[in-house]
Amino acid sequence: MPRTVADTPLTTRAARERLAARHQPYWRGIEAGAALGYRKGRTGGVWLVRIADPTAGGGYRQHVLGRADDVLTAAGEAVLDFRQAEKAARDEIARRHRVAAGQEPEPETKPAAPFTVSDAIATYLADYVARGGKALSTTKHVADAHILPPLGAIPVGRLTRDKLKGWHRSLAATPARVRSRTGETRHRVTGDDPDAARRRASSANRVLTVLKAALNHAHTEGKVSCHTDAWAAVKPFREADKAKVRYLHDDEITRLVNVCAPDFRALVTGALMTGARYGELAAMRASDFDVKAATVTIPLSKSGKPRHIALTDEGRTFFRGIAAGTAGGARLFERDRVEAQATRDTAAKVERAPWGDSDQFRPIRAACDAANISPPISFHELRHTYASRLAQRGVPMGVIAAQLGHADTRMTEKHYAHLSPNYIAETVRQAFGHLGIVPESNVTPIRA
Repeated sequence: MPRTVADTPLTTRAARERLAARHQPYWRGIEAGAALGYRKGRTGGVWLVRIADPTAGGGYRQHVLGRADDVLTAAGEAVLDFRQAEKAARDEIARRHRVAAGQEPEPETKPAAPFTVSDAIATYLADYVARGGKALSTTKHVADAHILPPLGAIPVGRLTRDKLKGWHRSLAATPARVRSRTGETRHRVTGDDPDAARRRASSANRVLTVLKAALNHAHTEGKVSCHTDAWAAVKPFREADKAKVRYLHDDEITRLVNVCAPDFRALVTGALMTGARYGELAAMRASDFDVKAATVTIPLSKSGKPRHIALTDEGRTFFRGIAAGTAGGARLFERDRVEAQATRDTAAKVERAPWGDSDQFRPIRAACDAANISPPISFHELRHTYASRLAQRGVPMGVIAAQLGHADTRMTEKHYAHLSPNYIAETVRQAFGHLGIVPESNVTPIRA
């Protein structure tokens, strides 16, 4: 005997808005053995009908009627309001009764193509764009490089815990990729460096986060009906994300700036004076610098919000110099770009151009080699240098977070709190005293 359905308020948009998003539908009885269902996702819901059928697995047959008018206006076919969905459900119930009575043949159904990991990634990225995600290119690169090649063709329902764990471990064991020609894949040689192993485990955890987000989104939206145990059981590597910040000391900063070519020196100096990201500096306009307030404005940072970076007197002097005589809409940081190579009869054609997406990689590596900075730093570590210098001078974490554009202090504390003078360390140093067991030394380190 069909079980009784506890009715859920579904008749209005307001009633459905109060329901929690979940894969299991909410049901409203229509007649004995049949109910109208509503499955709510994060971006809207769909209507279903459930009809008792002892020959079906589980004793019921379910049929999708169409999308609910939660966001779109009801059109009577693909998008239905409650009354239209109820009518469509009754029509389907009547059709099923005619089929059961032999009055109408069962329509031939083409088996649906399995929903694969590739489909889950595509659906997730589309939703990510709709939600205004700011790291689309990075997320897509992670999926294209590390998820789709080994897993893309596998139906989500056939994923197993062992298969995903093996994939996750393989990611951590594979050295980092280096830039190479199209169609060629090369990996960095790291030897037995334990920090390189930690970084690879950390990268594997970030890739796992993207995969889990895509699979959970597919499950929430009703694209798959399998259980989430296969990927929920795969845990990130522990201690892989332990903060270890690389930053420059004052003498290294001096050597690095001195060896840079003029255009790149300005960019490096801007990073050291503001802690801004490379992309933020490359997009910076002269109108973003306010000489009276001694600030530079980032109109749109990674968080999606603008921020104002306070400058020191030295920083204000630097920005006043590079902004002098520059139109408000012009970029503050540009470089010479060779448009045409020199020939026997003509000189090379050089034009001023903005810094491109990857134009910083080679100059920062060359500058590190020339300044004898080993291991070499990335351009992003100039941002770490800025924040570390503030932390070492006792600047509150909230102030550093505001300067860097962090939403709160969690990320700031993770990377820089250990550099900040604290009560525990100072108390131990003052109270422990001098044991007298370490001989005095007259050795003074000489920096290269």
